[in-house]
Amino acid sequence: MTPGDLRAWQAHMGYTYETAAEALGISRSGFAKLLAGDHPIDKRTALACASLAAGMDAWTPPELPDQ
Repeated sequence: MTPGDLRAWQAHMGYTYETAAEALGISRSGFAKLLAGDHPIDKRTALACASLAAGMDAWTPPELPDQ
């Protein structure tokens, strides 16, 4: 994921700097550094963007049947 991809994701989601950072669980300044290319965008962040765009929430374990 490039900074341009991240910016496109932000626009697609209708996020501001603040709401994008909050959705990804990072600070506003950390998000700005990703957009500026000052920090590499890691796979975790790219996957978080994809899951949020797909309408997914945090993973929770499935209910296991009683044994």
